[in-house]
Amino acid sequence: MPEQNGNENMNEKSSHDSEHPSENGTPPSPPDPKKRARGILIAVVVVLFLLAGCLVWWLHSRNYENTDDAQVDGHLNPIAARVGGTVTAVYAEDNQRVHAGQPLVDLDTKDAEIDLAQAQADYDQALAQLHAESPNVSITEVSNRSDLSTNDAEVLNARAALQAAEHDYDSDIAKLRQAEATNTKSLKDVERYKQLVDKQELAESDYDQYLSTAKSNSANVDATAAAVASQKKLIEQRQAQLLEQQAKQRQTLENNPKQVAIRKANTESRLASLKSYAAKLEQAKLNLSYCHVVAPVDGVVLQRSAELGNRVSAGGQLLMIAQVGDPWVVANFKETQVRRMHPGQSVDITVDALARTFHGYIEDMPAATGDRASVLPSENATGNYVKVIQRLPVRIHFQSGQADLDQLRAGMSVEPKVHLN
Repeated sequence: MPEQNGNENMNEKSSHDSEHPSENGTPPSPPDPKKRARGILIAVVVVLFLLAGCLVWWLHSRNYENTDDAQVDGHLNPIAARVGGTVTAVYAEDNQRVHAGQPLVDLDTKDAEIDLAQAQADYDQALAQLHAESPNVSITEVSNRSDLSTNDAEVLNARAALQAAEHDYDSDIAKLRQAEATNTKSLKDVERYKQLVDKQELAESDYDQYLSTAKSNSANVDATAAAVASQKKLIEQRQAQLLEQQAKQRQTLENNPKQVAIRKANTESRLASLKSYAAKLEQAKLNLSYCHVVAPVDGVVLQRSAELGNRVSAGGQLLMIAQVGDPWVVANFKETQVRRMHPGQSVDITVDALARTFHGYIEDMPAATGDRASVLPSENATGNYVKVIQRLPVRIHFQSGQADLDQLRAGMSVEPKVHLN
């Protein structure tokens, strides 16, 4: 076959070359076994180094996780108007660094000053009404005690009058009985003396005297009976007066607490009105202070929309302040990378914009994947499930005290490297 023939020719040529010297007469040098061994050794060493490097890289890669899907984050504080008004001054520009308490925007204060004056007047009026109403409670209590004392005295007087009338009635009854007894005796005397007169044993003049006395005693009985009847009517009148005074006394006893309660309720109502107007006054003072907008935190101004002459409404955004003093990193690691991650692990953070590496640590692990936490999470409406590796936003905090931390800005791209332990 052709391949065998070619091999035979090559073998013959090599044997021919080895049997005959070269054209210049110098026989070829045989291969050096040392050089060949050295080459083999170098190749083995290179292969071992490569294997060792691969092993070291593999072992090292098992002790850290990194990602390029990460960025610096920070607090963005929107500054909004708390009251409506016209912008009269703006003290900050975009990208300007400001400090907490530094003036930012001024609004026209005239409307707020008028509202404050009205609230102050309403408060003063409510305070005066409270001062006028407060003494009425004590005045009513004193008046009620006086009325009650008067009623008690009138009840005692009515009861005493009733007792006096009853005593007089008893006295008149006794007088009536005495008059009736006297009258009975006189009538008997007249009847006896009449018999004597008829027998002419007594003078007619003496009989007339006895008859006159009898008539006088009979009239005295009628007068005493009339006095008794009148005194009985007086007792009934005194009893009615006593009942009337007792009714007034009960009415006073029942109404006095109610009158005091009404006065106290009026005072409490005035006090509640005063508190309401005090709250309105405080709100008016706050609204006036809200016309002067200051920075709540240290940071850098961005998205300034406030301009001189703008009419802003309550809640309208004026600008935004990005805090630069306490940044952090949100690193979106794959769910297969977070198996060995936990809070407190050391992290090296390489910032692309600054070309340097910062040190930090994992502050918190996420509560959900980025997809679930998004505004519009994906929904599989067809029922055909396709597995997609999710990413979890891990929060990484910078260690304090490092240089150039104030140069970090929200949104900068970084590459965190988490040391697993």
